[in-house]
Amino acid sequence: MSDETNELQPNYILPTMELAAKVANLPTKPGIYQFKNENGLIIYVGKAKSLRNRVRSYFQNRPMDAKTKALINKIIDVEVIVTDSEVEALLLENNLIKQFKPRYNILLKDDRSYPYIRVTNEEFPRIFSTRTVIRDGSKYFGPYTDGRYLYYLLKTLRTIFPLRSCDLPLSDELITEKKFKVCLDYHIKRCEGPCEGFVNRSQYNEYITQSIKILNGRTREVEAMLETKMEDLAENLKFEEAAALRNRLHHLKEYTAKQKVMTTDLVDRDVFALSRDDDDACAVIFAIRDGKMIGKRHFYVSNSIAQNDEHIIQHIVEKWYMETDFVPPEIVLSHVPEDQDFLSDILAKKRGGAIDITIPKVGDKKKLIAMAITNADFLIRELHLQQAARENALPRGVASLQRDLRLEKPPRKIECFDNSHFQGTEYVSSMVSFSDGRPKKSDYRKYKIHVDGNDDFAAMQEVVSRRYTRVLEEKTELPDLIMIDGGKGQLSAACAVLDTLGLLGKIPVIGLAKRLEEIFLPNQSDPLLLPKTSTSLRLLQSIRDEAHRFAITYHRLLRDKRTFQTELTGITGVGEKTAQKLLITFGSVENIRNTPETELAKVAGVKSARVIKKYFEDIENEVTEG
Repeated sequence: MSDETNELQPNYILPTMELAAKVANLPTKPGIYQFKNENGLIIYVGKAKSLRNRVRSYFQNRPMDAKTKALINKIIDVEVIVTDSEVEALLLENNLIKQFKPRYNILLKDDRSYPYIRVTNEEFPRIFSTRTVIRDGSKYFGPYTDGRYLYYLLKTLRTIFPLRSCDLPLSDELITEKKFKVCLDYHIKRCEGPCEGFVNRSQYNEYITQSIKILNGRTREVEAMLETKMEDLAENLKFEEAAALRNRLHHLKEYTAKQKVMTTDLVDRDVFALSRDDDDACAVIFAIRDGKMIGKRHFYVSNSIAQNDEHIIQHIVEKWYMETDFVPPEIVLSHVPEDQDFLSDILAKKRGGAIDITIPKVGDKKKLIAMAITNADFLIRELHLQQAARENALPRGVASLQRDLRLEKPPRKIECFDNSHFQGTEYVSSMVSFSDGRPKKSDYRKYKIHVDGNDDFAAMQEVVSRRYTRVLEEKTELPDLIMIDGGKGQLSAACAVLDTLGLLGKIPVIGLAKRLEEIFLPNQSDPLLLPKTSTSLRLLQSIRDEAHRFAITYHRLLRDKRTFQTELTGITGVGEKTAQKLLITFGSVENIRNTPETELAKVAGVKSARVIKKYFEDIENEVTEG
């Protein structure tokens, strides 16, 4: 095998020599690659500037999350398609993802189907709303999330310009042959009658051109054009035609006034913002033309947890402009894209001019990003509420944990152990229980640990042994997941006990180390690293923190009890239980000293309260006399 092939496998062993050789000999040209599993199914589709370098990168020694490792472990074969350019690779990748919907690709979806405005590719084009996109040369604008605004926009266009509403197959040849007759729209002056040749194709298409400018948000250009024509007609004493243009101009200005001004620089721009929560993400897109927002769109992003923000924002922008006709001169992003140079190149080619891609830090553009992120956050929360409302739906954290740890069943019941001590003294352990991601305090347990010296591993073995020996004896419910607060050492100590009890392998067990939030699994040298945005990680952290809080609270109670009771239990007539009650209620000896006898009596009884107050009074008198 060549040296190149050997470089592929520091941590990962390619399943076959054939695959290793295939990867080593891939071309360095642009194209797309398809990873396949043992059943021949396509599980991932990607594009690349250099196919060899990109595919090899998957098998190099680098930190990877659980989902990427899962993808690599399933790769049995790779197929590539070489393209002439990166743009062609992008288009092909987009089509193949739509066709095959590979398991490990980012998938974008709407929560519903929104309408577009279609300008047909005909000799005498029509403008109407549709929910079906047909790539026949027609232009599409939208989608529009507000149906009322769509209706208002179409009505405005037809008020300003005499556009036909019929679906006749108009052509110069058929019009010349007198195949059509004017309809009611002509008689009420809503159409100039192209069907009978009362307006020529050039003039009619000028109406279409101006309508497209309005749809693109370029209303200032149209206003200027109408004002110029109106003045020319008035100077030439064509007052009736000038009056008609005046009315059109009035309707256009009325429409423009209702648009919300977002920026004062009057620049055309699209704003893309991304918000994430575990495996769910949402992208919001603002279309701003002449400084006014003319549309908003959002995508829900699934299969996102294994991808970084840079990859996701790149994918969203690419997909958006592959399906959109208009590319503005400026694009504002919430995150730096994965390959900004490539993105700029393909968008500049589609636009036919330079593209400015910015990631703002301050100013009005940053405010636009913040507003878009706020919208995205709201949409994710709304999605989660919808998911939670489904009957018998698992809590998100529990479902995510099952996925990330590859558990056979959801960990509805989780028990977590933590130790606490002070320089090897007052050793205690806690066990907290969570049910469906929520603490179940009735199942909490605390333990005094009997170990010699500062031996955290022995303490962990003792508490795990005591807990599950009793559970097995009493035949109570076992957890779905056991969690240890600690790294490899604590996990190994717990696993040794569980093995002795016959539970190792029957109940999943993990360790969570604090320093890097690494998840350790039995018999695995490398820890599992989950993204900081992962719902799974946040659930584990909350359980670990609760176990730590419970252990610390118990440890402090015992330590304070020992300190305080040294004095309280020395009072004749005050027993250990009474001293503990007083400690829990009042917190310190000093507080007990300063509490009125009547309040002490409510906790310790009248007799004990009297004895305690006399004891402190005698001490005070002795100090005074001294």
